[in-house]
Amino acid sequence: MEISYLLIVAFMFMLAIIDLTVGVSNDAVNFLSSAVGSKAAKLKTVLFVAAIGVFVGAAFSSGMMDIARHGIFQPSYFVFSEVMCIFLAVVISDVFLLDLFNSLGLPTSTTVSMVFELLGASFIISLIKISSGATSAHMVDLLNTDKALTMIISIFLSVAIAFVFGLIVQWLARIVFTFSFRRKLSSKIGVYGGIAVTAILYFMLIKGLKGSTLIPADVKEYINNHTGMLLLASFAFFTVLMQLLHWCKVNVLRIIVLIGTFSLALAFAGNDLVNFIGVTLAGLSSYQDFAANANGLAADQFVMDSLMSSAKTPVFFLIGAGAVMVFALYTSKKAKKVLQTSISLASKQNEENEMFGSSPLARNVVRVVTNLVNSVSRKTPDSVKLWINKRFEPLEEREDVAFDLVRASINLVLAGLLIAVGTSMKLPLSTTYVTFMVGMGSSLADRAWGRESAVYRVTGVVSVIGGWFITAGAAFILAALVATIMYYGGLPAMYVMIAIVIYLLIHSHLKYNKKQQEDNVDKKMQVIMSSEDQNEVWGVLQQHAAETLSHSLEFSAETYKRMFEAFANDDARPLRGSMHKIVDEKALMKKMRRSETRGLQRIDQALAIERSTWYHLCTNSCQQMLNTLNRIGEPMKEHTDNSFSPMSKVYVKEFTPYCNDIYKALMDINQIIVSGDYSNTMEVSERAKDLKHSLANLRKVQTVRLHQKTGSLRMDFVYLNLIQESHELLSEVRNLLRGSNKLFAPVVDEEVKE
Repeated sequence: MEISYLLIVAFMFMLAIIDLTVGVSNDAVNFLSSAVGSKAAKLKTVLFVAAIGVFVGAAFSSGMMDIARHGIFQPSYFVFSEVMCIFLAVVISDVFLLDLFNSLGLPTSTTVSMVFELLGASFIISLIKISSGATSAHMVDLLNTDKALTMIISIFLSVAIAFVFGLIVQWLARIVFTFSFRRKLSSKIGVYGGIAVTAILYFMLIKGLKGSTLIPADVKEYINNHTGMLLLASFAFFTVLMQLLHWCKVNVLRIIVLIGTFSLALAFAGNDLVNFIGVTLAGLSSYQDFAANANGLAADQFVMDSLMSSAKTPVFFLIGAGAVMVFALYTSKKAKKVLQTSISLASKQNEENEMFGSSPLARNVVRVVTNLVNSVSRKTPDSVKLWINKRFEPLEEREDVAFDLVRASINLVLAGLLIAVGTSMKLPLSTTYVTFMVGMGSSLADRAWGRESAVYRVTGVVSVIGGWFITAGAAFILAALVATIMYYGGLPAMYVMIAIVIYLLIHSHLKYNKKQQEDNVDKKMQVIMSSEDQNEVWGVLQQHAAETLSHSLEFSAETYKRMFEAFANDDARPLRGSMHKIVDEKALMKKMRRSETRGLQRIDQALAIERSTWYHLCTNSCQQMLNTLNRIGEPMKEHTDNSFSPMSKVYVKEFTPYCNDIYKALMDINQIIVSGDYSNTMEVSERAKDLKHSLANLRKVQTVRLHQKTGSLRMDFVYLNLIQESHELLSEVRNLLRGSNKLFAPVVDEEVKE
């Protein structure tokens, strides 16, 4: 029996390592987004600073595992087998949920997930014990409901508080510095730098290192007793230092951002470490106590009173966890996706690359806030409005910078300060919630959400916040479900659940990598938007546009053939899948068109004007092809979903050659675009034209059939629609061939002359 539970503990350590990896992937956004979004330094430098902070924070962590040991449930009412069931359910649920959110690119809270997983697993085990008569205690005796409720309320209150403070402080900072801050730093940067670094230092002392096992007790006592004096001395010292650095032509704002990145990374590793390894270490402690003191008692008889005491984590566990976290920070692709979500929502107005769509809630919120702002504006004196608007006049910045260093420093300093204040008041806060919402508040204050992007940003924020609430509910339900299965299934069920979660993680990783390869369309655009060489921009843009058109043609050909074959076989499932893929393809096409249009703005004006007509003709044709496919598929799907009469064999036999010819025409045109060889353009175009004439004749035949009423009227209409839309598809394909021939034609000197 002991060997079986030892294997369980070993599996929990393996899952803890995975949990560290997926946890860092999600929480990396907390301390990286400001530095990466503002381009405070090269990515390698930012990662290096963050890695040092993560490793130091982990090594100096307090290692307190009290939340996992007895913060949610009372272990004196539980036996060893029940405690292990709770701990394993928490670890399994946590790994799966965090990986799911990482794959979706949504930041979530590791603190909330762990608390609700512990609560869900403990609740269901307690409910089973009470209902089965295994204990006479009540639910309030088995669970620390008051403490859990306090934690939950304080965590979710931090969302509103962080957003409001981010909004107010950033607005005041912009009034002081404006966007032309580089010309106005001389008289302000010293004081601002002193305040910022002192706040960061306070954050590190109070939040980051307050419970470290490596700092001597007398040093911590001195810091606690002389905090005010230390902060005052720090303010004076750093004010002078920052002013001197500015006079020496050092960018003080970059230093503040990098120090803030280090401090948040340190605090994250030092305090959130319990979210990743706390439960596993509590499981190890439980096993050690059972192995040493059971004295012949079975796992379902040994009471876990030992978990009531506090425990210190051995330093080698902390250092090992820090090493894993640093490795994950450098290698995780999903961390970059979560980071992209946060930066995109906080970036300057850039409606071409919005990650979220519009929603009714977002539209109503934007409309209400806009009306409120307009009403306040009407009552504000014109002179005041003019002065404020002048302070917010934006500058032309690099397009790859999401926001400037002033906002980046405010995000880091304010987030750290709010977390430190909450910690000093003994309120557990989520670093994810605070840092994310401070960033959203500051971006709103900075007017990064304009009329063209507000609905998308609000939708994104609501989606992320909704994901947080879903995290809580999903963590509770999933942990409760897993704990129930393992409680009744015993050790075999535990091994099965471990195998399932490992399989799901591997499958998720493979699926994510495949999706990343399919969606890897931005590298060429990065070259286009960063290069100053117009010839290079045009060459890369041509290649990018050719790949986009080729992809659209191949997708249209494959989808057209798949839908006809599915309808001919009366199979609704491929039709439903095709309709979903058409929606996704429309969104991708829209994104590519916006990006490529921005690329056209970076080439020679005369060439851009001459080629833009043909480019938009091609992209319009691609969009119309997708609309045509949608009009073909919708009646087919409805007909098949309703189990109406299937397509007659006469119609299948009659139209199959047309389907094959249309498919071949699309693929031939695709090959022309891919190869760049337009020598046989006329032959392919004439073949498509002849095919159109044949379809026109077939349409007349089908119209006659409709009047004869010889078959199913519903089927006749669907078949007629297929013929008509196939005719339209060929028209758009011919337009695409003609436009691409002009778009990708070699540039001659006359085209680029002024």
